[in-house]
Amino acid sequence: MEAKITVIGIGQSLRGDDAAGLMAVRLWQKNFPETASRPEVRVETLELPGLGLLDYLDGMQAAVLVDAIRSPDPAGSLRRFTLRQALAFTSDARSAHGWGVAETLQLGLALNPSLCQCRLILLGLSGRHFQTGAALSPEVEAALPYAAERIEHEVLRSLRKLARKND
Repeated sequence: MEAKITVIGIGQSLRGDDAAGLMAVRLWQKNFPETASRPEVRVETLELPGLGLLDYLDGMQAAVLVDAIRSPDPAGSLRRFTLRQALAFTSDARSAHGWGVAETLQLGLALNPSLCQCRLILLGLSGRHFQTGAALSPEVEAALPYAAERIEHEVLRSLRKLARKND
């Protein structure tokens, strides 16, 4: 079976809390190997994907993106965004990257309107320390198990929808 759902951890491993997306997806793979290894599921960890992110979404029916965000929420807080909500990121909750996921998705929709067919969820982990060489903050590290559980929830939800669609 061809992968129809992708889980993508986004971040920079050498910039403190910016690695939260990468670490959450890796922990999910470790804690939920039965789901992560299903043939319908593709798992990626990407450092600075830029516009290349669109290639990983091409042809997918569902996607769970996990990334660090800057927000007024306490470090380690987890926010869930639909595609529409992710496109409306404002300065109070935005990607930790300069050219972030929201901008990439906006451009992707303009270039490839079929992207809106993908059930896209963005899980944003609020970070505090984004300096080069910094470690994950204790708050973000403590939030990783919960983030992994949320990834599992979103993937299982997408798998159920995929199964109903194929019935």
